[in-house]
Amino acid sequence: MCGRFSLFSSFEDIIQAFDVEKMINEDEYTKNYNIAPTQNILSIINDGQMNRMGYLSWGLIPSWSKDPKIRTKMINARSETVVEKPSFRESFKRRRCLIPMDSFFEWQQISSSKQPFRIKMKNDQLFAVAGLWDTWRSSTGEKINSCTMLTTSPNELMSSLHHRMPVILPTKAYETWLNTLEQDTQLLQSLLVPYPASDMEAYAVSTAVNSVRNNDQSLIQQIS
Repeated sequence: MCGRFSLFSSFEDIIQAFDVEKMINEDEYTKNYNIAPTQNILSIINDGQMNRMGYLSWGLIPSWSKDPKIRTKMINARSETVVEKPSFRESFKRRRCLIPMDSFFEWQQISSSKQPFRIKMKNDQLFAVAGLWDTWRSSTGEKINSCTMLTTSPNELMSSLHHRMPVILPTKAYETWLNTLEQDTQLLQSLLVPYPASDMEAYAVSTAVNSVRNNDQSLIQQIS
């Protein structure tokens, strides 16, 4: 699964990496070293004409749901069953997004405790995880745009840390994934595979990352 990540790249780098044409105001973007579920996270969608940047609440609330609290169980979606699950299948067809990040965190069980690890690209490159989004409206008119991250089986690097990993898409797949007219299930699912371990690295970080109250650059520093 993926339950915590970081995004601290510059505003300009994000725009360039994802060919964003319609963006939020730069002062709305805040670097974040400890992003957690239910928070609003920066996401990229395509509106049929251009790539747009905006915030989505992390934890999908299906449009038909009666209770928005379901979001806490919807931070991740298994890529193997996303076509079948009622909570995700319509979004998989029409509402796909990219979730930019610089790294994500996973916890490895060591004896009686869990050690957090930071996982990133070896070249420190910004990357994107495949996501789905939906819009939920309450009976009183409240509107929440929310999202989930897709997961897949782990690559060689991740297998020692967890039995799942987020679906990291290669740059060449961004356009296909965001294309709202693309509904070829086989083609889309062919993108949902483990990212090459050879391009990634993982290292232990401070347990300070365990608390969402902590949010600074020290959380991404390697510890011995």
